[in-house]
Amino acid sequence: MTETMTDNTLQTAAAEAFAKLVPASARLAVRRLGPAERKVPTSDAIVVTFVGKRSADLAVVLRDPRSLDAAAGDATGLDATVLDTSDILRPALEAAVEGLGSGVLGEADASRATDLFADPETAAFELSGADGFVAWFAIRIRREQSAPRPVSGFSEKLGRISDVEMALTVEIGRTRMSVREVLGLEPGAVIELDRSAGAPADVLLNGRLIAHGEIVVVDQDYAVRITQILDTTEAAR
Repeated sequence: MTETMTDNTLQTAAAEAFAKLVPASARLAVRRLGPAERKVPTSDAIVVTFVGKRSADLAVVLRDPRSLDAAAGDATGLDATVLDTSDILRPALEAAVEGLGSGVLGEADASRATDLFADPETAAFELSGADGFVAWFAIRIRREQSAPRPVSGFSEKLGRISDVEMALTVEIGRTRMSVREVLGLEPGAVIELDRSAGAPADVLLNGRLIAHGEIVVVDQDYAVRITQILDTTEAAR
């Protein structure tokens, strides 16, 4: 994917990539819905946010989540009760955002996606299988905005929350594994990550990339030495 691709192309590519990895008895067909065909679902959706070079909001509304559970169970050999719908869709959601560039895909949760489907900036797609309609897929790519200038008194207001604690995470790499492979793990197993030795680690604040660093040992404890602080524009790349 190149930076010159339009939002429409990226949205369609995301829907097609998502459809390829949705557990189903047959390959799902993807159809972009026109303005007159769009519907605002009243049932809960699987909603997730991607923050990166191009940030986006995604939502999936399933016609029958139980059929998805059954398909995933057939593919993994597991009982459907072992799997959560958001876990089943995670690989498909990760595939959907690959074309948006580097970034962090948040945790998916079940909630209403009324505002997302109603937004004219959102692209909505119908996914159909051998037995007809399976799901709606929606994606809204956020428009890039320049960092706002500090306003008078902003620093003083920010000082009021300076003691609030936030989750800081250091990520050295990722990998993708099937449920079968995860269940087959045992002590001594080695999991290969997607980064080479010596590559910088990502430092994330509440899931947002803010810096790069290198892993060090301090008094027999792991630590991270910050090598680069990212500004708002760099963090979104």
